[in-house]
Order: sequence, then C-alpha cells, then structure tokens
Amino acid sequence: MNRIHNFNAGPAALPLPVLEEIRDSFLDFKGSGMSITEISHRSKGFEDVLNDAVARTRRLLKLNDQYQVLFLQGGASLQFCMVPLNFLAQGGSADYVNTGAWAGKAIKEAQIQNKPVKVAASSEDRNFCYIPRNIAFNKDAVYVHLTSNNTIKGTQWASLPDTGKVPMVIDMSSDIMSRPVDMAHIGMIYAGAQKNIGPAGTCLVIIRKDLLDLCPDHLPTMLNYRTFAEKNSMYNTPPCFGIYTISLVLKWLEETIGGLEKMDALNQAKADLLYTFMDASGFYKATADQGSRSLMNVTFRLPSEDLEKAFIAKAAENHLGGLKGHRSVGGCRASIYNATGLDAVRDLVSFMKVFQSRS
Repeated sequence: MNRIHNFNAGPAALPLPVLEEIRDSFLDFKGSGMSITEISHRSKGFEDVLNDAVARTRRLLKLNDQYQVLFLQGGASLQFCMVPLNFLAQGGSADYVNTGAWAGKAIKEAQIQNKPVKVAASSEDRNFCYIPRNIAFNKDAVYVHLTSNNTIKGTQWASLPDTGKVPMVIDMSSDIMSRPVDMAHIGMIYAGAQKNIGPAGTCLVIIRKDLLDLCPDHLPTMLNYRTFAEKNSMYNTPPCFGIYTISLVLKWLEETIGGLEKMDALNQAKADLLYTFMDASGFYKATADQGSRSLMNVTFRLPSEDLEKAFIAKAAENHLGGLKGHRSVGGCRASIYNATGLDAVRDLVSFMKVFQSRS
C-alpha cells in the first residue's frame, strides 16, 4: 500500500483505521449481505448508524438537551443561505464578521435575500491575515455569524468573542471536532464534513432548539430546519455513506484518541512544530499574524513563486501531497487536520529543511 502524507485542504485525510473498517465491511455491512451504500435508510441497520453518529457528536461536544444534531446535504455553502432564510424571516438583523472568502460568501448570501445584516468587523484591510478583536456587536442582533477557521488565509479564532446575550452561529467546517467547544453562547454550529470529520456530501448542523421557533412555515420544505429537526434528519433520503463514515471518525476520536481535549493537544503539537520551524528558518514565512494562526491550515510563502512551484513538485515526489495554496492566493498550505498525524508533520519539516539547504 503506497499511501502518501495527505495535506489536502478538503476533501482531506481520513483516519487510516476508519478507511480500513470501511474497506473490510463495504460489501457486507454487519451481516446484511449488502453494502452500507445499498441498505435502506429506513432499516434498523442505518437507524443505528445515524443514532450512533448523533450520540457520539453529543458526547464529544458535551451537548445538553437544548441542542439537536442534524445531518444535511448541500454542504456549508447551503447553510450560508439557510441561516438568514430561517432566522431573519420574522424581522431583526444579524452581525457578521468577515475574516475571508467563506465568511464573505456567507455575507453575500444574506445580502442576496435583502436581509438586514451588518459587517460588525473585518480583517480585509490587511488581506485577512488576522482575526479582529474588541468588536462592538449589536446587542439586539438575532445572531452573530463567525467563521471559526479560515482555510484559505490560515487564520483561526483562538477563543470565541463575547457577544453578550446574542447567540453565535458558527461555520466550523474546517475545525469541527479539533478541540473542545464552549457551547454557552452558541446558537448553532454548521460544518461541511469533508475537511475534518468525513467525506464530501454531508453537513453537520447542531442547532439550539429555541432557534427553531424562528423558522417560518412559508419556507420551501427542504430549506426549513424544522423539516429535518422533526424527522431526525430523515425527511428524505439522507447522505447514508457520509453519515456512516462520520460515525466511524467520531468513534476513532472517542475510543482511539480519547476525546477532544487529547485531540486538541495533538493538534497544538503539530502546529507548534511547523510554525516554530518556519519562524526560525528565515526561508519559509507564515502568512497569518501570530495570535491568529490556524492550527488546521498552515499557509506560508517561500522567497519566490518559482521556489514554491519547485517545493510543491519535489514534495509530491517525496510522498507529501496537497501542499499547493488555494488558487486565489497562491503560495503553499499544509492542512494538518485531525487525521494528519504528528509523524506526517515531522516528515514535512524534515523535507523542508532539506529543500531549504539545497535552494
């Protein structure tokens, strides 16, 4: 088996034990004589998978009974429009913090609907290389929208801001389940699965039940959160394979890693190793400000674009894949999500030392 170290930003690495379990059971899921992709979503077999994924999500994030766990389709991008469509239907406004491309898309989707939204803070003035601080939020806002981790620019909220009594709605697509989360002031989390918890095609939504009261009856059925909350994510055929894979990833997090506190420590160690090396190298330059740097997506530049192209090509030859930066910004990016281990980061740093010495 010739597997590489996978630093792709998404779809991204999955834990090897998860891939092996999928492989071993793919043709015959738990003695059914069918693949997980073939069994009925109304069967007890799949109902157990779905309930297991929900239960593990609740345990890992320490959710109380105020929250409901849903699995939807359409990725995080559909949530950009569903959030204002559901929560601002009865009036009121929302505050958004613009920290990069995905936050900008969320703002645009609200504006398309002519919803009253305010950009309470932005880091666009310095090309999104930092997380804004000391933000004056509207105390009467229906919600505050944040993007917790910014894959393209390599920034991340180290801690969540104080929004008073206003609930936060957070796009956690790229750092969900990477560290513990204080749910005290969070009204909703949504996360496209393909970066940190599963394959593309599934979106995890965790919603505080009182927010469901804001969802109006007149919305199209498939765009109303209440539709899925009332049917345990099974109003229509859910993304069965994606939910199955997520359940296995969450099992790995619980039973192999030992929970989000231990996962956070591992992620801190990986990021510290890479950033510390780069800061001392005089050759590799992290693009995000210290204090705003992502633990998930390490974005960096080399002294020239030609060297960057050579670096990416040579890294691929050494079984280090996915290091090209996003097409909108160029440069390099190492995505070190949960499933990318400390061994992968050590091998990357070793390669970076050799590449620098020969350049």
